[in-house]
Amino acid sequence: MDNRKTQKIVRGAYSKIAQKQKGCGCGTCGPDAEEFAKSIGYSEAELKAIPDEANLALSCGNPTALASLKKGESVLDLGSGAGFDCFLAATKVGQNGKVIGVDMTPEMIEKARDNAKKDGAKNVEFRLGEIENLPVADNTVDVVISNCVINLSADKPRVFGEIYRVLKPGGRIAISDIALKKELPRKIQENIDAYIGCIGGAILIDKYERMIKASGFENVKITAKRSSACVDPNIEDPMGRAILDGLKKNESLADYAVSIYVEGNK
Repeated sequence: MDNRKTQKIVRGAYSKIAQKQKGCGCGTCGPDAEEFAKSIGYSEAELKAIPDEANLALSCGNPTALASLKKGESVLDLGSGAGFDCFLAATKVGQNGKVIGVDMTPEMIEKARDNAKKDGAKNVEFRLGEIENLPVADNTVDVVISNCVINLSADKPRVFGEIYRVLKPGGRIAISDIALKKELPRKIQENIDAYIGCIGGAILIDKYERMIKASGFENVKITAKRSSACVDPNIEDPMGRAILDGLKKNESLADYAVSIYVEGNK
């Protein structure tokens, strides 16, 4: 697929998601967003601490739990969406800490800023930008988190280069993402709906690890958590159909894709 065209379509798809009250029509979003969040590692107490409107059920793990955030730390969230993980991180770093969310869609930024006003969050800000070109100064953040977003980038090595640039010396990453246990069938790789559904752009776990280490990170650890995705493959939505149609008989998405937690230090 053409990278520029693909990224334009992805941007458009997530702009439309931002304009909905909740969810994306992918089978896991909507009124069951809270239960979905619980199923991937968020506690009831954490969900009560953030605005309901921030939960679009577009996650594949809980990076804030992985990050072991401390009071006073500065946190950067890549692909912050409506602010879900940003608001949760803000409760952990406290008023002396700071959380920055970066998202490529103006609609998501507007939604997140509205949520911040409603929630009275003073230590959170949202910036429009691409994760391949972060609007953040060098060596300024303690922790970078991200949740089911890096798989959507057409230039993942650049993303990790940018993460390395903005982290302070000794800073750390705590990322939740989708990766592959084995190569996807070509039909899925070439389907834009599967790409938007966080599957088509995913890469093999060992390639993911090599890429992070090549960016300069140390103590890199990747843990496969569960067979999961940002989309629940079913015939009710285009993303699910794109995945199911590309699988061989008697195969499931769990044979290929897995949710991972990624850790490392600058």
